[in-house]
Parts: sequence; C-alpha cells; structure tokens
Amino acid sequence: MTSPVTFEITHVCRQSGARTGILHTPHGDAETPMFMPVGTQATVKFLSPEELYDMHAGVVLANTYHLWLRPGEDIVEKAGGVHRFMNYKGPMLTDSGGFQVFSLADVRKIKEEGVTFKNPINGDTLFLSPEESIRIQNAIGADIIMSFDECIPFPSERKYVEDSVMRTLRWAERGKAAHRREDSQALFGIVQGGDHEDLRHYCAEKLVEMDFPGYAIGGTSVGEDKETMVRMVKMSQEKLPIDKPRYLMGVGAVNDLLEAVKLNIDMCDCVLPTRIARHGTLMTSQGRINIRKAVYRDDFTTLDPLCDCYCCKNYTRAYLNHLFRCNEGFGTRLMSIHNVRFLIHLMEETRKAIREDRFDDFMKETLAEMKFDHRGF
Repeated sequence: MTSPVTFEITHVCRQSGARTGILHTPHGDAETPMFMPVGTQATVKFLSPEELYDMHAGVVLANTYHLWLRPGEDIVEKAGGVHRFMNYKGPMLTDSGGFQVFSLADVRKIKEEGVTFKNPINGDTLFLSPEESIRIQNAIGADIIMSFDECIPFPSERKYVEDSVMRTLRWAERGKAAHRREDSQALFGIVQGGDHEDLRHYCAEKLVEMDFPGYAIGGTSVGEDKETMVRMVKMSQEKLPIDKPRYLMGVGAVNDLLEAVKLNIDMCDCVLPTRIARHGTLMTSQGRINIRKAVYRDDFTTLDPLCDCYCCKNYTRAYLNHLFRCNEGFGTRLMSIHNVRFLIHLMEETRKAIREDRFDDFMKETLAEMKFDHRGF
C-alpha cells in the first residue's frame, strides 16, 4: 500500500550537504527542515490554531499519553479525530506515549508484553503495549504516528541497551502489524541504541528492513552532553534511507536544530519555546533574554527587531517586563507566540540558506550573533 505521507527532496546544499524537502500529508504539505510546535493536550500552550497559521506552522504534535488519560481517545475519535477536536486543519503527528511512560521510572514495570504503570491523575493501574499505543493513535487520527519504543536513560549499561534495542525492534514489528489505518496514517519507526554506534546502526538497519515510510531518532536529549547527542544523531542517520523523512525527537535549542539540519534531519519538535516563555526566557536574534530583569523596566524597544511575530510588531520589552512581573496571562501568550515563531522563522531562514548553497556560513553566522551560553538557546 502506498503511504499517505510521502517525502520529496527539493534541494541539496552544495556547501554543506544539508537538504530541503516537502512532506506531503493528507492535511497539506509542509516544507522541511522544520520545527514542529508541541500541542501536548491537543493545544499548543497559550496559542490558538489561527495564531499557528499566522506564524506558518506546519506539522503540530499532540501527545498520545496525555490524550489517552484525558479526555480519552474515544472522545477524540467521536469528535472526528484530533484535527476537528482542536480545530487545527494542518498536518499533525502523535508520539507513541513511550517517552512519558518511561519517564515514570518509579511507578512502571517493563515486560515483553508492554509497560504497567500508575495513572498519575487517579492512581489507577494502566497498561500500554505496542498494540494499544497504535490503537490509541489510530483513534486520535493524526497524519503521522509513532512506533512504541523504549526510551532508555543516559548513561545505561551496554547489556541493558542491547536488550532495550531488541525489545524496541520487536515492539516495532508488533505495532506495524497492529496498524489499522495505513491508508490515512503513516507509521514511523524509531531508532534507539544509546551512544553505541553498532547498536544504533543495527537498530536502524532492522527498521529499514521493516520498510516504514519515515524514521525517527529517539533516546537523545535525555541527559547527555551536546557532543554526545550530535554523535548519536550521526550514528542513527548513517543507516537510514536518503529518500525518506528523518525526525529527531525532543530537540528545540537553536544550536541543536542547526546541527540536526547539517546531519540531514528534516523534522524536530520540542516543548522548549513555550516552556521557557512561561519563565520569562525569550529567544532573540541577539541571544537569550530574561525579561524579568530590571534593565527591561524602561526599555521601550522591540523585543527582536528581526522578528515578524505579533508580539514584536506591537509590544515593547518594557511592556513584557510589566506583564511578567504582574503575572498576567497575556504576557505568557505574547512570549509564547514569539518563541514559537522565532524557531519557525529560524527554519525558514535555514531553508533559504540551503537553497542558496550557503548553509555552513549561515550556521556559523547565526550561532555567533546569538552569543550562546552552554544551554544553546
């Protein structure tokens, strides 16, 4: 069966080897490389779908685990699927729920059948298996869905990583067999393997044999340093097919995004822009700004003169400082709009640089102008 989601490479940068492309989905096309905003509870925090359209968002994520717990995948399905439920008309992706389950280290048990854990809302015992994850995602109805995998902590003993990779591959096969909406949803496999090159290569090769329409790279941004993360991404992508989309999960810092693009990653997502906005941290073309600081109380300049978002077009740093100090929700909305648009715009400029065959230069100039600290945003 032909996949409902296909990928077209449109240009390869002569300077860097980075690429642009188009992801074709049942709910529209999205240009790559792209940053995907995260709508955990079927909403990108503090942003409306109309605002997402205005900032040229492409694919938006929803979280399988959270929608399973509340309101329940049956409610989303009755609404007509997640697109109608949240009134977002563009392409959507759901994760498998695996990352959230495995983050509950103290209250879950892993077996070959799946994972048993406690519902953090009411304490009920729940069970999530590859088949159940796919069933839930089929009901939610996103364009792209993810295999149920084991996201292991870093560092981990090699024997544990080996066992985990084999389990992830068996779960990928089971999930693929359980998929009931191949005509409308594309199921991606997820490469794991810790920081072991041979295990990353093996996992990728076996997933490619299963012939998924796209592949994700998991198990990064789980406590490792930046250099290790880049190495794990490089290991994983070396064995993936050139002509299918590659998705690096959970990455949103500017330097990480640019490093990913250089390694031919097409899709990235992260809760970072809205999360740090809630704490008064803003990404700008000159670097990171903490709007809480007193220096901004009478700073009547635009937050970022190079940004075209609603916040930067209409409000000053002084006003944002005032809203944050007063704990006004409007301030959180404005700062969330800015941070999400900032990363989407960064990817627009990235695509432009690739098409102009100067991505290496663009990356070097961008990182220098933003005066990064060790956290990279």
